[in-house]
Amino acid sequence: MDARDADFKKEVDATLQARRELGEEYESALVDSFLEKVDQRIDGAVERRVRRQMAEAQMVVARGSRTPKTADSWAERFGFGIVSLVLAIPLSAIGAYNARLAGLLVTWAGIVGVNAVQAARTNPGLFGTRRPKSSSQDSDWEG
Repeated sequence: MDARDADFKKEVDATLQARRELGEEYESALVDSFLEKVDQRIDGAVERRVRRQMAEAQMVVARGSRTPKTADSWAERFGFGIVSLVLAIPLSAIGAYNARLAGLLVTWAGIVGVNAVQAARTNPGLFGTRRPKSSSQDSDWEG
């Protein structure tokens, strides 16, 4: 039990004790006061969550990355590589048997292509990212 839960329990106990001491004529006021405290507590919890989510979103934007997904985990990338290599064996045999060297090359071009697309999907900007040139680099190429 954290401090907020302990405080909440104390508030409930105090409200019930006040109701016993003051009687039924003050019950409505006590319930309204208690509900106001509960409402404030809920508002505080929602506000903390919203602030945390906004901070996380701002960090993602500041880093310039996409939102992390569980699908981009290391295990999935490793598994994809293993599966593609395992499937490469029978595909290579089929390609080489039917079309000799040309079939083998086409098969491996496909395997490499599929893995390149997967790598580009999990690592945006991996292939051919252009970086802005600085003014000193521009002046070296002029001449």
